[in-house]
Amino acid sequence: MIHEELSGQIIGAAMAVLNELGPGLDEKLYERALVIELRKRGHTVDAQQSFLVYYSGELIGSLIPDAIVDKVVIADPKVVEEFSETHIRQMIGYLVITKLKLALLLNFKHARLQWKRVVRETDK
Repeated sequence: MIHEELSGQIIGAAMAVLNELGPGLDEKLYERALVIELRKRGHTVDAQQSFLVYYSGELIGSLIPDAIVDKVVIADPKVVEEFSETHIRQMIGYLVITKLKLALLLNFKHARLQWKRVVRETDK
């Protein structure tokens, strides 16, 4: 499993955030708290890093993932009933643009943290 240890550390930090803040707040609050918690635990976190997006060779804008942990995993806090196919596809798009291989969707809607690993297929 790719980045298994780091995934566990991110999930542990997310659980700590959920335990302190409780469920159902605004996503941005969880994002900011998660960045603080991960940094307290010794991780580097690039919050709101911008990536240029091109279409047919022309710049069309930028993509800004919520957090990239230790330069290898996107952490994306959500407050939703459940993850949808759209959330998963969005993370695949983020992984393609950032050239990373793993994203973690973290759901803070309920009293128990939910998470989903999204892995980008390697280039052939």
